Formats: sequence, C-alpha cells, structure tokens
Amino acid sequence: MCDEHAFPMPRIGDKAPEFKAITTQGEINFPNDYKGSWVILFSHPADFTPVCTSEFMTFATMEKQFNEANCKLVGLSVDGLYSHIAWLRTIKEKIEYKGMKNVEVTFPLIEDITMEVAKLYGMLQPGESSTKAVRAVFFIDPKGIIRTIIYYPLSLGRNFDELYRVLIGLQTADAFSVALPADWRPGDDVIVPPAGSCGAAKDRMEGKEDMKCYDWFFCTKPIPKETVLKKILNK
Repeated sequence: MCDEHAFPMPRIGDKAPEFKAITTQGEINFPNDYKGSWVILFSHPADFTPVCTSEFMTFATMEKQFNEANCKLVGLSVDGLYSHIAWLRTIKEKIEYKGMKNVEVTFPLIEDITMEVAKLYGMLQPGESSTKAVRAVFFIDPKGIIRTIIYYPLSLGRNFDELYRVLIGLQTADAFSVALPADWRPGDDVIVPPAGSCGAAKDRMEGKEDMKCYDWFFCTKPIPKETVLKKILNK
C-alpha cells in the first residue's frame, strides 16, 4: 500500500519537472524560461527563520558570481508571496550578518502555499517535516536536465563554496570530457576516462601520453586554472 505522505523524487538525469508559479519577480514557466542557462533551484523551510535568512543573504551576495558562470538562482518555500516580500524587505533593511548588509534579493522566490512544486521535486521529507520543505538543491543544465541533487536537513545551513564548486565542476566535466577527483578545484589535475583498448592502456602506462597514471584505470592530466576559467567564465 502506498504511503499517502510519500512524494516521488526526481533523479539525476531526469528532465526537470515543469511548472508555472508566482514569484517575487513575477510569474515563471520553469524550466522553459531558463533554456540555455544553468539553474540552481533550491528550497528553504520558511520565511523569517534565521538559518534561511543567512542562506538568502549569502546567495544574494554571490548571485553575480553564479550569473557569471551562466547560472540563474530560483528559490522556493511553502510561504505566500506577501510573506516573501516582507521577509526580503526585512533582510535588506534590518539584517547585518558576517559583513553582509543592505542585501537585496533580486532572484525569484517561488510562492508555494499549496506545496505543489515542493511535492513535484520531492522537497517534502515526512520524517523531517510534512509541512516544510527541506533544504533541497537541484542543479539543472541548459537543456533542462537535472545534473546534481543535494539535500540538507532543516537545522543545517548549506555550504555555498561547495555549491559553486559543484556548478563549475559540472561545467568543466562537460567542456573537457573528463571526470573530477575528490576535492577538485579549478587548476587541479582531472581524471582521464578509462582507456578503451589494451593498446591505449599500454601507451598510458609507458608514458606515451601527456598524463600521469597510477595504474591502467586511474590516470590524470593537468588542466590549468586559467584554461578552465576561460572556457567556463570567459575570463
């Protein structure tokens, strides 16, 4: 018997579920309005809560950095539009945190009183809360495909350096047809896809290619940070 409180979760590789919604920046048709751009769709539990406030201030402060990487930000909570507007106004006019002040949130924040979008994206985790969305993060590529999903509980704020690293990492893997090792950052060596034949594997192990091989299946090569940034950020 199905649990009436369980909601399906989109998976990596799925097309991002489509919806229309009212936001603080007007109506959006998601993800169609964002074709050609990466999107980070993220949820937060509630307006006028301290963890969410710290996160929105950080996202807003970093918005230009994300935009320069061809990425748009879209937020969501199950609160109403007027609550959103009042909360964002309070952030701008009253809140100073970690040197951030007069922070204006200009990316859209979705009104989701009915929780339809939260259910569509599996943002409701009944074991955590059946009335508030957890801190879900969906990375959606320019073709509308979900590429990464990260979930945080209500009590733990997100690591924004990691969110940005994931975005640049996904774009780097696509642009250079490579994989990325643990803790990779631009300028670190990347992982070369496994050799497709015994001959290619032999050439790698004998140092005939511009890479370092720890064994036949584990080879890396350098891509300078400047090369990555020029390709991804046009810098």
